[in-house]
Amino acid sequence: MSTLPSCPQCGSEFTYEDGANLVCPECAHEWSPQAAAADTARVYRDASGNVLQDGDTVTVIKDLKPKGSGGVIKQGTKVKNIRLVDADHDIDCKIDGFGAMSLKSEFVRKA
Repeated sequence: MSTLPSCPQCGSEFTYEDGANLVCPECAHEWSPQAAAADTARVYRDASGNVLQDGDTVTVIKDLKPKGSGGVIKQGTKVKNIRLVDADHDIDCKIDGFGAMSLKSEFVRKA
């Protein structure tokens, strides 16, 4: 037996399929399963609340000391062509002089 998602409008667990749509018998809300999957996509934001996307250029807003490295990434360092990942450190990038590393979005600002 497959489990269907709860109704996004009223939260009822008694949903059923009607053709390509899902229907809630309690509030009569109809929606497509693809729309429900698209709504759950994670939104990445920088320290100022701007939405980040793959390929953006960001600026580091705080001096960062990477573990295992003797150097410091200075405030104001520009990082080009970021890639967003679903992990604790949600930005993968390459920084000149340091190489590939991961950053947290709370320590960058969109340039």
